[in-house]
Amino acid sequence: MSAPLRYGSPDGRRVLTAAVLGSGMALLDGTVVNVALRQIGQDLGASLAQLQWVTNGYLLTLAAFILLGGSLGDRFGRRRIFVIGVFGFAAASLLCAAANTPGQLIAARLVQGLAAALLTPGSLAMIQGAFRPEDRARAIGAWSGLGGIAAAVGPFVGGWLVQYSSWRWVFLLNLPLSVVTVVIARRAPETTSDPEAVAGFDVAGAVLGAMGLAGLTFALIEAGSLRTSVVVACATLGAGACAAFVLVERRSSSR
Repeated sequence: MSAPLRYGSPDGRRVLTAAVLGSGMALLDGTVVNVALRQIGQDLGASLAQLQWVTNGYLLTLAAFILLGGSLGDRFGRRRIFVIGVFGFAAASLLCAAANTPGQLIAARLVQGLAAALLTPGSLAMIQGAFRPEDRARAIGAWSGLGGIAAAVGPFVGGWLVQYSSWRWVFLLNLPLSVVTVVIARRAPETTSDPEAVAGFDVAGAVLGAMGLAGLTFALIEAGSLRTSVVVACATLGAGACAAFVLVERRSSSR
């Protein structure tokens, strides 16, 4: 591992820029798609429920696998998992843009959320692992502020693309951003693996964490759409998995 980076150093700027672009891209996609839903529905003949899942499917897999994404980064290298997430996000964005049916678009959005679960925790972990302790607060502040700007401009970007082009460009916009992000990230030093990560991998914790978040998120999303018994069953499954996750992690060496 290289020495910790200074905030204003060239390598520090590369790490921060890659982290901001990656997480900003994920945040941007969480808001920009909402503006395009009406045009998507008209073009693909999607129902209201299907349009809801275009948005909610992304949030579901993002919430369900974000703990797993962070754990993989600690184990295999945060920059490496971050770059894999960016590649996956770009590929899923291309699938979204090429979708011809609501089902295809929803499936691609699920994959996109999974990729975002790899790059989102990785972006912050890269900063945490790369910068000197005295520079981390400043770097995290810049990352948070610039990422917030990306989320705020999402509706404006989406509205402009929908009005003057096509909803498909909402997803195609991610392709050049992904290329730039990967190029910058690959030029940054790999200072972001966790030297204290254990050799094994906490499979039980990863599965239970994903099940817990997925069950609770699904129940909240579908509370007004599905039968009460189904919603309660999903919420119970999610809560039970979260409780089991806590018990497993209290005894696990992979914490």
